[in-house]
Amino acid sequence: MKTLYIECNMGAAGDMLSAALLELFDDKGQIVDELNTLGLEGVAYRSESSVKCGISGTHLRVLVHGEEEMSEDCHHAIPHHDHHDHDYHDHDHHDHDHHDHDHHHHTHHGHDHQHHSLADIETIIDGLRLSETVKHHVKAVYAVIGDAESMAHGKPVADIHFHEVGTFDAIADITAFCYMIDKLGSPRVVVSPINLGTGQVKCAHGIMPVPTPATVNILKGIPVFTNFIQGELCTPTGAALLKHFAEDFITMPAMTVERIGYGMGTKDFDVANCVRVFLGEAKDEISGVVELQCNVDDMTGEAIGFAMDVLFEHGALEVYTIPIGMKKSRPGILLAVMCRRQDLETMIHLIFKHTTTIGIRQSASKRVVLNRTIETLSSSLGEVRKKISTGYGVRRQKYEYDDITALAKTHDLSLHEVIDRLEKECRQ
Repeated sequence: MKTLYIECNMGAAGDMLSAALLELFDDKGQIVDELNTLGLEGVAYRSESSVKCGISGTHLRVLVHGEEEMSEDCHHAIPHHDHHDHDYHDHDHHDHDHHDHDHHHHTHHGHDHQHHSLADIETIIDGLRLSETVKHHVKAVYAVIGDAESMAHGKPVADIHFHEVGTFDAIADITAFCYMIDKLGSPRVVVSPINLGTGQVKCAHGIMPVPTPATVNILKGIPVFTNFIQGELCTPTGAALLKHFAEDFITMPAMTVERIGYGMGTKDFDVANCVRVFLGEAKDEISGVVELQCNVDDMTGEAIGFAMDVLFEHGALEVYTIPIGMKKSRPGILLAVMCRRQDLETMIHLIFKHTTTIGIRQSASKRVVLNRTIETLSSSLGEVRKKISTGYGVRRQKYEYDDITALAKTHDLSLHEVIDRLEKECRQ
C-alpha cells in the first residue's frame, strides 16, 4: 500500500509539513507555481533551500501582501466579543520566542483589525481553484482548529474569529499540504508520536505553557512526548493537519522507501529542526478501527442526515443507518459510525451532540483494505481522477464522483454519458 510516514521528532508546523511534501516531487518549482495559481488573494509561496545540522532540506515561505508572517499559528483566534479590544491588537505577532520554528518572521500590520469567522474562511476556500476533494480537506482541517480554539476560549465556534494575516497564512499552509497530498495520490498517512516541546511561551494573553491549550485540545488521544528541547515544537496548524490525515500514530511501519523529504523550520537547535517524511510501499496491514452504534426513534430524517454529514466532516471513515424495530413496536434507526482510534472521543462527543441517543455501544474491529492509488486522466471533457484498488488478486477502478458530477454539470450530460465517453476515450 502506498504509504506516507511522517516523522515528528521535532514536532510539526504547517510550513514544515508542506515543505517536506514538496521535496517528494521531481519538479518542486512546478508545484510552487501551481500553488501560486490557486487564487488565494495576496498570498505568494516561495521555496528555498535550508540546511540544519548539516542536513539539506526545503523551507516553504508564505508571503501575505508581500510580507512573511510571524506564524500561521500563535493563537490568532479570539472570542468574537473581544475582537475590537486593543489587548488583542498584537495577537498575531507575539514576542519572537513564541513560535520556535519560524520566530523571526515579520508581520504585515495593515490588516491587524480585520478578522474572519470560520464561515468567512469557508467562503474563501470555496473561491479557490481546487478540486472539491481538496476543498473538503482544507475545511475539515480548519474545523479542527476552530473546535480547539473554541474549547480553549470557552466560546462557541461561531464566536471565534481569526486575524486576517493569521487566517491567510494558515489557509496557505493547510491548502499547500492538502493539495500536495492529493497530487501524491492520497497515500495512507501514518505519523510518529509527536514531540510537543516544553517550557512556556509569551503571547498577548500572557505566559502560556507548552504545549498551548489549542494544541492540547487537538492532540487528545494521540501519542505525544516531550524532551529537553525548550520551545513550542508542535503548532495548532501542524497538529490539525496530522489529526485529520493520519490513519495511525505509530513507529515507522515496515515499508520500501521510494522518496524522502525534509521540511525545515527557521530556528536552530542542537537537533536538526525538521519534519522528515518517507513515501513508499508498506506491507498490507490489517488496521484497527472502532465501531460506534446507537438506536434512535425520535429524530427526523433531516436531523439524522445532518448528524451524518457532521460525522463525516470530522473524520468518520463510514457512517450509515439501518431501519430497526424498537420497544413498544416503534420504528427506529440504528446509526453506525466507523472511525480511527484517535478520533473516538470526537465521534462520541458529536453523536451525543447531534442525536437524541442517551447511550452508545462501542466495539473494536479489524479492517482489511486493498491498496489504493489515484490517477488523474485527461479527457475531452476535462481532467478526472480514477481511484484504483488492487490486492488479493483483484483490481477495481472507479472515477471520482465529485469529478464526474462536475463534468456532467459543466457539459449538461448525465453521469452515464460522462462515464461512457471517458471509457471510450480510454479504449482509443
